[in-house]
Amino acid sequence: MTSSSRRQVPRQPSPGAPAIRSRGWYAAAVAVTIAAGLGSRAIASALPWWLAKNAGDALYATMVFFGIGFVAPRIRTSTAAAIALVFCAAIEGSQAYHTPWLDAVRDTLPGHLVLGQGFHAFDLVCYAIGVALGAALELGVARHRERRRSVAGHHRHARDS
Repeated sequence: MTSSSRRQVPRQPSPGAPAIRSRGWYAAAVAVTIAAGLGSRAIASALPWWLAKNAGDALYATMVFFGIGFVAPRIRTSTAAAIALVFCAAIEGSQAYHTPWLDAVRDTLPGHLVLGQGFHAFDLVCYAIGVALGAALELGVARHRERRRSVAGHHRHARDS
């Protein structure tokens, strides 16, 4: 049997995989998350101390999760979450390593925002919370869209009967 004579069966998304992510929406999610993270630093004095100290780290991880969704729109949510968590942990681990050139990069605003300054083990907890937030938002939106589609399909079926 030749490949052209095989019947093409549409591939179903694996469980936990959202519909193909819209890069536009994920780019917007990255931008909004960056703005929220920077905003949390700007209004830190108005926030409870624990939120002022940790919101930026959690939102950084949420932004990384959305960035993974932008770069790899077809991967499962759990895979995107795992990659984001490993990436954030690697960045945090790199903060224990100091060389003059790397510290000079960290002393710039972009270097500070992307690479951080010093290793803090609790930041790993913040990253896990931030990645979980991103994954929960993605899955929640996917469920909402699926419900809307099934309700619309039900109404369309009832109307056509």
